[in-house]
Amino acid sequence: MTPEKQDIRERTFQFALLTIKACKEIQIKQKEFIVTNQLARSATSVGANVREARNAESRADFVHKLSISQKECDESIYWLELLKAYLLEEEERLKPLINEAGELLKIIRTILIKTKMNPSWSKR
Repeated sequence: MTPEKQDIRERTFQFALLTIKACKEIQIKQKEFIVTNQLARSATSVGANVREARNAESRADFVHKLSISQKECDESIYWLELLKAYLLEEEERLKPLINEAGELLKIIRTILIKTKMNPSWSKR
């Protein structure tokens, strides 16, 4: 994606958008629908739950929503790796998505850890 620092909401949105585009192209070109549909669902859920966390009603709600986002991000990596192994000719298209999903997962985990460790949490 881009090396400059971006807001997590924007990065997860861009990740979802690029993943949807890749899934659509793979569906057209490879006629593969089962894994691409699963991938599209999990990839779009990452950003949706980041946005929900932004509007959390409490610290526990914030942690819960980000935890869901973390799980969906890890699931997206699984589907991307499965597609890469299954459709070897799509490896170059999928590599940047796998890398970005890995980076997003690290960021989300860091936010979760810092939130859990900070006793004076407040929404930002």
